[in-house]
Amino acid sequence: MEHIKVDLGERSYPIFVGPGLLHDEQILQPYLGKGRAVIVTNEVVAPLYLESAKLLLGEHYAGEMILPDGEQHKTLATVASIYDWLLAAKADRQTTLVALGGGVVGDITGFAAATFQRGINFIQIPTTLLAQVDSSVGGKTGVNHPQGKNMIGAFYQPRCVLVDTEVLQTLPKREVRAGLAEVIKYGLINKPEFFEWLAEQAKGILALQDDLLTEVIRVCCESKAAIVAKDERESGIRALLNLGHTFGHAIETATGYGKLLHGETVAMGMVMAADLSHRIGWLNASAAGRVRDVLEANYGMTVIPPADITVDDYMQFMAADKKAEQGRIRFVLLRALGEAEVTGEVDQSVLQATLEAGVNLCCR
Repeated sequence: MEHIKVDLGERSYPIFVGPGLLHDEQILQPYLGKGRAVIVTNEVVAPLYLESAKLLLGEHYAGEMILPDGEQHKTLATVASIYDWLLAAKADRQTTLVALGGGVVGDITGFAAATFQRGINFIQIPTTLLAQVDSSVGGKTGVNHPQGKNMIGAFYQPRCVLVDTEVLQTLPKREVRAGLAEVIKYGLINKPEFFEWLAEQAKGILALQDDLLTEVIRVCCESKAAIVAKDERESGIRALLNLGHTFGHAIETATGYGKLLHGETVAMGMVMAADLSHRIGWLNASAAGRVRDVLEANYGMTVIPPADITVDDYMQFMAADKKAEQGRIRFVLLRALGEAEVTGEVDQSVLQATLEAGVNLCCR
């Protein structure tokens, strides 16, 4: 088992990574406090792992909420349903919420925990690769708004994160690839050797070889933990973790939440970010092409956005992006493979060229 620390002083917490951790009945006990524990999961994950999670909680277990599956349910209405359940069950400030599921479940549960009675404990048990390497770590919680993804939320850290690599064996291939887009992101922003290793090991990683998966998750969690420890509230370097997300969130919002997986839109967004990086003179053509090749050829991801998103759609939704400042869209772009930077200094005509290129590609 790997043990990674997110160092936030008094709010520090561990990330446990390894196979079979859902069957270790002692691992969560130190993080449950004195109160009851309630599991929040969804209709897909519950039949697979709810019983194991109940055993993990032992005598603390006090019930579960099973949410509908899908990004389209990541709303304030769903959070309100959790409040209703907790109030009916007479939950108090000693109650712990346990998020058992992917990024949607984790974000919703974390936001409910952050806001119920002004804050109660919660634990993350991520069951998708994307959640294991990214969304379960760092304390970003929240829900979507029709005009933008993750527009309503809070920074709120879990007590611990438990990553059982064996659960990935039941994950659909599409979900695996979506998670790997976020994995590749870490290589592109500050770990060029990791990026090349991912390219070389693609076949084994896609085959879910346990030793490779553990290494992938360890590297990503260590990288994110280090960044979060320096910049918990995304006022500086943490914004680099949004490589591809400005374009990706626009695609996700324009197509309707749930039509595409988050990681799928991030893959598209990273290719667009590489294209824009090349057009402003930061990234050479070979390196920009390498980003697309690894995503598309090595990992079988779709990198061409849907045809029905117009340039005006992109501009409208990117203008509402959380990184925008004083009316300027800010992008995470690449100076080299493994070297990212945030900038708001992008000429409108150059951005237009990248957007038109993406539109034209998907319309061929």
